[in-house]
Amino acid sequence: MEYSTSSHTKFLLLIHVILVVKYRKPLLIGKVTETLKLSLAELADRSEFTTEEMEVDRDHLHVLIAITPRYSVSQYVRRIKQQTTLTLWKEFPFLYRHFWRERTFWSDGYFACSIGNASEETIRRYIQEQG
Repeated sequence: MEYSTSSHTKFLLLIHVILVVKYRKPLLIGKVTETLKLSLAELADRSEFTTEEMEVDRDHLHVLIAITPRYSVSQYVRRIKQQTTLTLWKEFPFLYRHFWRERTFWSDGYFACSIGNASEETIRRYIQEQG
């Protein structure tokens, strides 16, 4: 990966993020997975981050994102969680049965790690082997 440049900044910020489905429900299968990946790709297209790698397991999402220093990691994660939740609830009404109409999809927390202490290739391979 190459460094990005803005007016007064040169950067390469790669963050490995893991989001877990609330209650660890194994809902990331079939069409839900496809819709989630599409929603995240569309969000990245219109936001200040890119998805470098993405893979899902039955109850969690691994994504490697390249971000700008303009916003904090928590702001990127919040935006990802909000947008994907809205999309999934709109597309899949059966979610009402799983979450008691509380309009949630992800657990409250998240895992985020810069990949500075691991090689980019190691993180990419790890994410690709998920699921």
